[in-house]
Amino acid sequence: MSESHNHANKALAPRRHDEILRRIASDGSVSIADLSAFFEVSRETIRRDLKLLGDKGQLELIHGGAVRFDAIEPGLGERTRENAQGKRVIGGIAAALVEDGMVVFLDSGTTTFAVAHALAGSRLNLTVCTSSLAIALFLCHQPNIKAHILGGEIDPREEAAAGLDVLQAVERFRIDIAFLGGGAVSPDGDITDFTTAGSLLRSQMISKAHKAYFVLDSSKFGRLTPMKISNTVKAAGIITDRRPKDVLLNVLVERGVDLLFPLR
Repeated sequence: MSESHNHANKALAPRRHDEILRRIASDGSVSIADLSAFFEVSRETIRRDLKLLGDKGQLELIHGGAVRFDAIEPGLGERTRENAQGKRVIGGIAAALVEDGMVVFLDSGTTTFAVAHALAGSRLNLTVCTSSLAIALFLCHQPNIKAHILGGEIDPREEAAAGLDVLQAVERFRIDIAFLGGGAVSPDGDITDFTTAGSLLRSQMISKAHKAYFVLDSSKFGRLTPMKISNTVKAAGIITDRRPKDVLLNVLVERGVDLLFPLR
């Protein structure tokens, strides 16, 4: 390779890095094959780019590409603004699964808050248990819903109770259907979380409820968070706002995960 070609490649590298990070932020993941074709450079060049960005902590390397790694969950206010329309779609799909007289568990989070709004609009007579302060405050004003707040230490970032106290409190209830949050759906099809307490609660609720669904908007596809949620194979499925990309969709189908999303 000529010296001039080397200089040109180095000059173009920052542009590639900017585009790679833009795609990671937008889609949650990138593939070496797609980037190689887009930039018209070798796959080895892309591997070097990804390794450099990975060494800086800006992404996480996986087989065939890279994903965004989120070690700390954004605050509730920031998450409320992210994909609000998609969360409303999820809320409607979730509410359609609920029947009159059911006991419902609503996890904390902005997507489950959208489920709460959809349930309030359904006019079904329900009992709802939740660890979320915002969900409990909203539902306690709905004449058709009996709202129960599950006690425990309040996590100020989540504005919800957390820890073993929540697990003990929920034992008083017969849960017909649970709607659970989560941090991400990894490229390998694992549902992951940010904290040990969150992953434990969600794993336990899968066993506790007659049916448990994860409500995860599409911005969480292909991302990584630190803690794996166990027991997810026993969940009834994932409710989301759009069809996952083919690679992730195939992984989830192979795992036997039931996916509910709008056909559009």
